[in-house]
Amino acid sequence: MILGIGTDLANIERIARTLDRFGDRFRNRVFTPEEQRRAEARANAPGTYAKRWAAKEACSKALGTGLRMGIAWRDMSVTNLRTGQPVMHLTGWAAERLAEMTPRGHRAQVHVSLTDDHPWAQAFVVIEALPEPRHDPRP
Repeated sequence: MILGIGTDLANIERIARTLDRFGDRFRNRVFTPEEQRRAEARANAPGTYAKRWAAKEACSKALGTGLRMGIAWRDMSVTNLRTGQPVMHLTGWAAERLAEMTPRGHRAQVHVSLTDDHPWAQAFVVIEALPEPRHDPRP
């Protein structure tokens, strides 16, 4: 079952200006060290940051809170599998909110999709509740 859906559109040029103006203060407030390493290793660092910014906004919407109620930017982070597929990780209050909204007997799966076409970066997040497998006590 779907527990939440969120989307966000970020302007890459706006994120680039924010990076230029606030530098590490902005990076450290919003992005985890792993997200920063990944972005700084890419030719288009502002585009990478913008996609992750959009993913965090989309995730907070899917959690039903927006960026209020105690969720911190760094409570949500995006990494990538070897295949390139983005993966959302939740910690802190975001993880608590996810646990709270997940029905008993289910586990939550957070799906994230990222795209960009200069000057825009976009993210979609879908939170799905999957039934936990039942264990058959018979041998």
